[in-house]
Amino acid sequence: MRQTITRIRGLTVNIEVVEVCQTDQNGGILCYVAAIYVQAHGSTERKLIRKSRLPGAAAELRKAIQKDGLQTFRNLTT
Repeated sequence: MRQTITRIRGLTVNIEVVEVCQTDQNGGILCYVAAIYVQAHGSTERKLIRKSRLPGAAAELRKAIQKDGLQTFRNLTT
């Protein structure tokens, strides 16, 4: 089982994507879960805003934030 944590730093909040992936001996994906958290600067509390079972959730989120910025974050919270 492999766990990857991706942190995307913003001006007022940080977004953290925790990905857990389990593969079989041939490299096929058995289980994949990504949890997306938001954390305000200066706070230790993080809030779960979305879960995803689609592989590559962190990469897609990073591309969307680079392209659209804060608007992407607003779409996640609604």
